[in-house]
Amino acid sequence: MRLPADEQLARDTIGAAARAGITVFDTAHAYTSDSGERGQNERRVARALRATGLQRGARIVTKGGMTRSGGAWVPDGRAKAIAADCEASIAALDGLPIDLYLIHAPDPRTPWRTSVRALTQLADDGSVRGVGLANVSRAQLDEALELAPIAAVQVALSPLDDRALHGGVVARCAELGLTLIAHSPLGGPRRASTLDRHPELAQIAARHDASPAEAALAWLLGLSPVVVAIPGARRPESARSAARAGSLELDPEDRATLTAAFAGVPHRARRPTASNERRGDGEIVIVMGIPGAGKSRLAADYVERGYVRLNRDERGGSLRALAGELDERLAGGVRRAVLDNTYLTRAVRSRVVETAERHALAARCVWLDTPLAQAQVNLVERLLQRFGALPTPEQIHAAARREPWLMLPTSQMRALRDLEQPSLDEGFAAIEKVPFARAAVGGGRSGVFVGAAAMTRDGIAQALASADPAAPHLVFDWSPGGNAHSLGERAARVSAAVRGPVEVAVCPHPGGPPRCWCRPPLPGLPLAFAHAHSIDPSRCTLIGCSPAHRTLATTLGARYVPV
Repeated sequence: MRLPADEQLARDTIGAAARAGITVFDTAHAYTSDSGERGQNERRVARALRATGLQRGARIVTKGGMTRSGGAWVPDGRAKAIAADCEASIAALDGLPIDLYLIHAPDPRTPWRTSVRALTQLADDGSVRGVGLANVSRAQLDEALELAPIAAVQVALSPLDDRALHGGVVARCAELGLTLIAHSPLGGPRRASTLDRHPELAQIAARHDASPAEAALAWLLGLSPVVVAIPGARRPESARSAARAGSLELDPEDRATLTAAFAGVPHRARRPTASNERRGDGEIVIVMGIPGAGKSRLAADYVERGYVRLNRDERGGSLRALAGELDERLAGGVRRAVLDNTYLTRAVRSRVVETAERHALAARCVWLDTPLAQAQVNLVERLLQRFGALPTPEQIHAAARREPWLMLPTSQMRALRDLEQPSLDEGFAAIEKVPFARAAVGGGRSGVFVGAAAMTRDGIAQALASADPAAPHLVFDWSPGGNAHSLGERAARVSAAVRGPVEVAVCPHPGGPPRCWCRPPLPGLPLAFAHAHSIDPSRCTLIGCSPAHRTLATTLGARYVPV
């Protein structure tokens, strides 16, 4: 149970919870009503438990590995940060032992192994009684299990959030006997009232003389013996209600009704079977990869072979709705379908696999193993086809409301970070990994890309002479707040040395995470130039003087001439 902010109300609520049989109290060093007072909630928990005299039977769960940045809490998974947070939590709890210490969330800036090993150290030195993870995927859980004595996992799980179910986290915990702590089990404060209006839930709750929230918690707890829920109790009656849910037993018909109403529970993992062992002669193909991997081109090949294509970017809506449409198509007689959406996680893929299972069809995964840099090239080329020129960040934001595939580099990088590699234990009949190979363009002419900084280096004359003097030349640069006029002198020097036309291009956007496609080594500027002049980038020369220039040349397949 989580505690409210008010001190006296916290004492009353914690007393009511403990007397009703609740023993687990969840907090975190980052929980505070004052952004400058970390550990506030931990201190309140300790005082409330001691004031009620119920500290002996309480089990304290707390979390660390978060830091304040720009007014928001963000993960900090460095080993020293986790150790410092744990030490601060021990002090804030003032002698109450920490029964379970969790990493609050994975930090994308820190290797996951580094963070998990910090937990191992806390367990080994006896700082805490047990360690665990919060807000993790199944892949992150599996990796952590090899490094630390993980005792529990805390994830969002509710009738309104079934990602942990469909993503395999609940199944893995049940398999290994790990406690799964369901946070926000009623959907969180903003969505909890949604359950009160749920017709099937209200009817079942009334038959059991319970509230809809109690019936929802009972359904959740019945998913597996390892599931423990921590609803946010803000007053004593809420705590007593949560305790009543623990003793509420739903009959099988009620559970089946709620399971269907709450979008279902995934099948248990089964031994993958070859498609010829299943009934029927069709199959469902998921073409998987990060945005820009080339999924649409591959899906087109399947369409030519008679597969029905389902793509969210074309139809709109959600991936869940797309799985529903697949179900309808299969019920109507379709036997072969291809889905080429960005299925990054087990949770979103599971709905397609389950739908195929219901219709006795094999589900096969084709995974495009496209490197990020090449996916960036693909996205920029698609943007150029869509807009005719390189769009500004503002243009992308405006158009993305109607076209979900439009995105900035940070979104694509986030997709790569969130990617869960496909596995046969998801229920796939087979997984085909397709290595990246860029198709030859053909017909394009050569060009020369010149990094503006290279124009100040000795040897620039020789470098220019080594390229095609009659080809179009681009002088490009990144200059926050600048414009193309600043490159006029350098462009004039290039014009004096070559016969081909010379143009300039500048990325004016600021540093930090890239909010544009034109900041080198992102390929926007040279690709836009190539698009405008029918140039084949792989036939070009890039003259540069920095690691970014070299990386860009490698990405484009261009010959690199360093100066």
